[in-house]
Amino acid sequence: MSGSNSSSSSNKMAVPQAKEAMNRFKQEVASEIGVPLKEGYNGDLTSAQAGSIGGEMVKKMIMKQEEQMK
Repeated sequence: MSGSNSSSSSNKMAVPQAKEAMNRFKQEVASEIGVPLKEGYNGDLTSAQAGSIGGEMVKKMIMKQEEQMK
């Protein structure tokens, strides 16, 4: 790497204004599936818990897009 902070470069959003909406969406999904996600550090979550949040977010986004394409 060229001396850049990898955590900040990997978390950039294509539309920076969408960051707050994505954070709300993530909190909503975590709540729905029973994962104790909190603001800030969540290093105490298991890989399965963290992965289930992202997986469910993608599933919901795909379902929404499919509905819009009908």
